[in-house]
Amino acid sequence: MPTRLVHTMTYDAPAIEVAAMLSDPTFREQVCRNQRATRFAVEIEGNVDAKAVRIEMDQPTDRVPAFAQKIVGATTTIVQTETWSSPTNATVLVGIPGKPGEMRGTATLVEADGVTTETVELEITVKIPLVAGKIEQLLAKLLGSALRAEERTGKEWLAAD
Repeated sequence: MPTRLVHTMTYDAPAIEVAAMLSDPTFREQVCRNQRATRFAVEIEGNVDAKAVRIEMDQPTDRVPAFAQKIVGATTTIVQTETWSSPTNATVLVGIPGKPGEMRGTATLVEADGVTTETVELEITVKIPLVAGKIEQLLAKLLGSALRAEERTGKEWLAAD
């Protein structure tokens, strides 16, 4: 059974400003740097109204427990794709090429009184007998950390405008 991750990020800005931030390749590159990526490529097609985002990054696994490092190696490549059908709704897929796991779900932006909440909901699936649940929990923890780094970056980005 997949592991479910629900993570919320809150920004003191209208949804359209958050959507514009998420549409900006420079912002996405800064997020990669703040997530400790050693290599990254960001591609965004479209605009605030509808866009396709693809981020490929390499990350060190020095903070991963030894049992998982044996599976993923010293670094791992992560490919994240987001398909935004509107400024506020996306489908999200995060994959680890060559590894037996993926994360699928949605991202939504909801504005209330000028404050926008981004909610990311993902199902994490790993297809390795006996250790799948343990690795899914680890991925959920690592992804939560990455999303917290994205939120910090977003708050700094929006405050600078």
